[in-house]
Amino acid sequence: MKSISFLAFDIGATSGRSILGTIVNGKLQMKELTRFPNQILQIGEHYHWNIFSLYESLKAGLIAAKKEGVTIASIGIDTWGVDFAFIGNDGSILGAPYAYRDPHTIDIPEEFFKIISRKKVYELTGIQVMNFNSLYQLFAMHKNSSSQLEAASEILFIPDALSYLLTGNKVVEYTIASTSQILNPITKQFEPSLLEAAGVSPSILGNIVMPGHTIGVLTNDLSEECGLGNVPIVAVAGHDTASAVAAVPAENERFAYLSSGTWSLMGIEVKDAIINEETYNLNYTNEGGIEGTTRFLKNITGMWLLEQCIKEWKKEEITYDYEKLVKLAESGEAFQSLIDPDHISFANPTSMVDAITEYCAVTNQKVPSSHAELVRCIFESLALKYRFVLSKLNSLAPFSIEKLHVIGGGSKNPLLNQWTCNSIGLPVIAGPSEATAYGNIMVQAKAAGVVNSLQEMRQIIRDSISLDEYHPQNSNAWNNAYERFLQIITIN
Repeated sequence: MKSISFLAFDIGATSGRSILGTIVNGKLQMKELTRFPNQILQIGEHYHWNIFSLYESLKAGLIAAKKEGVTIASIGIDTWGVDFAFIGNDGSILGAPYAYRDPHTIDIPEEFFKIISRKKVYELTGIQVMNFNSLYQLFAMHKNSSSQLEAASEILFIPDALSYLLTGNKVVEYTIASTSQILNPITKQFEPSLLEAAGVSPSILGNIVMPGHTIGVLTNDLSEECGLGNVPIVAVAGHDTASAVAAVPAENERFAYLSSGTWSLMGIEVKDAIINEETYNLNYTNEGGIEGTTRFLKNITGMWLLEQCIKEWKKEEITYDYEKLVKLAESGEAFQSLIDPDHISFANPTSMVDAITEYCAVTNQKVPSSHAELVRCIFESLALKYRFVLSKLNSLAPFSIEKLHVIGGGSKNPLLNQWTCNSIGLPVIAGPSEATAYGNIMVQAKAAGVVNSLQEMRQIIRDSISLDEYHPQNSNAWNNAYERFLQIITIN
């Protein structure tokens, strides 16, 4: 079988990478070409993204791809969600896009709900309310008489804006648009009433395209500078989580996924959005997937808890590598201290260690006093919280969930994977850790006609990587711990 190569740009909120993916004999081979920082710019009291620096990093990736000496069939870009760039009447990008961490959206959703109720917004979008969603960013800018907003003829979400810089063509890709809390997941179109309520003309958003759409080709100047020729740019699943879920190596629809990293996203893949009174009360979200699917999911605080503890320990000149952290967790006594990872006290405390110990004290538990006890507390609590969320998903899913697929960086944590498996009582399949890049490349492969369906995409991924499978152990102990966990999370 003739090999075919694709270039993926996978850009997160702290760093990005260019990755060459080559499909040969039904298997996908991956090679990282470049890695680059993506730093939030603080200008005065505001936080922005340096989109022009990202553009330079894309060019460096294009040049690196040329040096590989292979023909690039297409290029795709995925990024984080919600943020966007303003485009002027002359086609220029107006200034540096705001970053979702900017404080201008604090308390803005509650002001918006005075115009359209929280429940109505959820009914129209099926998206959980977070103050940095695109809808509230636009509303905040309208209230602040933003010169960018006033001068803009349209907006492009970040992956679409970067594709625009490469091609000169403007599109609005479905999965990235679905993070905005402006898109209706039933009609798969934007809701004009929400934009009008935000004081923004609905014309600011263009027509939606689905993953796999060819946006255009590299501009002549980039083609000449980088030496790649007029390579097509494909709108992949532009939201990084959508690309990651596209790479879940599932054999059928009866699975849940856990995208595990600093934050955990647990969900299911369904044909139609699930929007009702229960999902509204649970604050579950419906985001776009490939082939018109919906990612019905819940955000869960993930390894943020441990990362913040590690930062504190570094100040004490104590550092741990990955293996040491796992050994620490294993050395502690089981189920002594449990927390709700999503409790407000863990959102951004001055000291995560103090926040955890205070939570345990308030809930009348043993207060963890060693690093081993703290790490074990975090891992066990995450595993139990995953069970809590999965139980809700199971009650709402149109099918019985048979397996949990863990993807992303957390898939390389065998201890947490086993404890999650013990907690939920279902098999856990771990991998790939680079799910987002795999999904990005496989959407390009589908656009090129190399594969014809999502299942074929997933078959290639299954054939290309080694997966780790876990089966439940110590069920009685974990069941008892879960009953105690439910009591604890209702106390505080």
